[in-house]
Amino acid sequence: MPLLGQIEPLAAPAGVLPGPRRPPPAARVPLFPPSAGVPQSLDHLPAEDPVARPRLSDARRPLTFTIDAVNEHGEAVPTRIAGEHPLTIYVDRQELVTLMTLGGAPEALTLGYLRNQRLVNGVDDIAAIQVDWEVNAVAVTTHAGTGVEPRRVEKRTVTTGCGQGTVFGDLMADIDAIRLPAERRLEQATLYGLLDAVRHHESIYKQAGAVHGCALARGAEILMFVEDVGRDNAVDAIAGQMWLDGLGGEDKIFYTTGRLTSEMVIKTAQMGIPFLVSRSGLTQMGFELATRVGMTMIGRAQGKHYLLFTGRERFER
Repeated sequence: MPLLGQIEPLAAPAGVLPGPRRPPPAARVPLFPPSAGVPQSLDHLPAEDPVARPRLSDARRPLTFTIDAVNEHGEAVPTRIAGEHPLTIYVDRQELVTLMTLGGAPEALTLGYLRNQRLVNGVDDIAAIQVDWEVNAVAVTTHAGTGVEPRRVEKRTVTTGCGQGTVFGDLMADIDAIRLPAERRLEQATLYGLLDAVRHHESIYKQAGAVHGCALARGAEILMFVEDVGRDNAVDAIAGQMWLDGLGGEDKIFYTTGRLTSEMVIKTAQMGIPFLVSRSGLTQMGFELATRVGMTMIGRAQGKHYLLFTGRERFER
């Protein structure tokens, strides 16, 4: 009787002689002998040369904030919104760019931006990255202390829809001069009509995806619909066409598929449009700026559902 855990060999059937025993398998010969310098297992891969790490601050911001919104039933709904903070990068006291960020990893964001824009040769060129949210800035100090080469900055391209721009300070300087019409009203039925019109509108997004769409509407009627690979491009195209056609924004509604960020609020306010609607959510700074300019902002709007974030005095159920 075999012990527990042992396997008893099968006996040969009656009248059948057992065959000869197989020889034990030969020892495996490694494909590469140890002398070839090739690692014999993943556990023994040679370690990469360590990179000299710069001194880093630890300035992570809270990622979400809670505000009160009003849903389609008129009920107050505590709603979490994403943080959004301007972060201006200085390299050896040279101002480079202002990024809009959630604030979760500002030091890594700064380093990654410098790397992907090919503004520094390597991480070992950098001595320190120090973030100071009191002034919304990050100071990058290089070992050479000479800043970024001018030739690397001259042709730098800011990609679409990524929250990266260089004109944020100029836009903020003009925001307090904007006055949106307080007497305009938006009815819930009109909002539903607009959402239905957008849903039935033929679009590149339905055919291929990968684009953002923006619409300019008067009531539930879509006057313009523009799609582009970046939401900011779509907004700018509508703003340009309004300028060409001499259209004012005081009686218009602006719809976007993108997030309600600070830049989206600023551009809509510059067009003089008091109503901003999106199927997406909003950021903390988008909320603060919409409140500041008196804009009625509605997010997560699809079908018969929406959340009214700001400008409740203009909205009628």
